[in-house]
Amino acid sequence: MMHMIKSTNTISQTNKQMSGDWHHPATLPILHPLKTLPSRLIDDEVEEDGEVEVMVAEPDLAEPPMYAVVMYNDDYTPMEFVVYILQSEFRHDTTSAVEIMLNIHNQGRGIAGIYPKDIAETKAKKVNQTARQEGYPLLTQLEPHQSS
Repeated sequence: MMHMIKSTNTISQTNKQMSGDWHHPATLPILHPLKTLPSRLIDDEVEEDGEVEVMVAEPDLAEPPMYAVVMYNDDYTPMEFVVYILQSEFRHDTTSAVEIMLNIHNQGRGIAGIYPKDIAETKAKKVNQTARQEGYPLLTQLEPHQSS
């Protein structure tokens, strides 16, 4: 493990006349490599040879909460448009897009996809905007999704 410490010495005393110019490297600090940090800088155990062993823990990251993007049936949005949206916005193939569309039609609602909240919100908003631009009342909303 290599650590760097900062030294306030300039490169040489002969460059003293240039030390006011921030472009000149003489004004930059010199970094000296150390094999280990001095034990007084770390509260870890010091080994017999005076070196300090530092353990780095992996961060404990939790999975983000997931949300289902739910599409609701209405009497005006064509089935073809719903299939188009499922393919273009949610990347479903034709078979799964038709299956989800029929689920929406027969059960009144269907899950288009499951995503982290920010992605799900963006997709739902885009679908609702596209539907309005095309003159359809298709409604898409988010619901918290419990992973199994």
